[in-house]
Amino acid sequence: MMDTQTDAKTASLKTLATVIYALYALSLFSGITAIVAIVLDYIKLDDARGTWLESHFRWQIRTFWWSLLWFILGALTWIILVGWLVLGVACVWFIYRIAKGWLNLNDGKPMPS
Repeated sequence: MMDTQTDAKTASLKTLATVIYALYALSLFSGITAIVAIVLDYIKLDDARGTWLESHFRWQIRTFWWSLLWFILGALTWIILVGWLVLGVACVWFIYRIAKGWLNLNDGKPMPS
């Protein structure tokens, strides 16, 4: 009975992590989805604690905050042109993080810490 509950919980968390990766990907077109994603990450982090999926929720949270920092720095410095480089690198890094996380999730692998 406990294994069935654990399997159902894991499947539910994996589905939610997939949805959150999708929300982050969509945030490239509409930033509001990133806000929804980060709220969901924090709400479900405790439920994921102790499972391999915890690493994905933490990966997503770190991706959000570091991306926000770099996008703000890029926006603040765009006028002196270096900001365009910062924004470009931040965008590529964000896409990489979402793709790497989503692929590892699909393969049932935890994220590195």
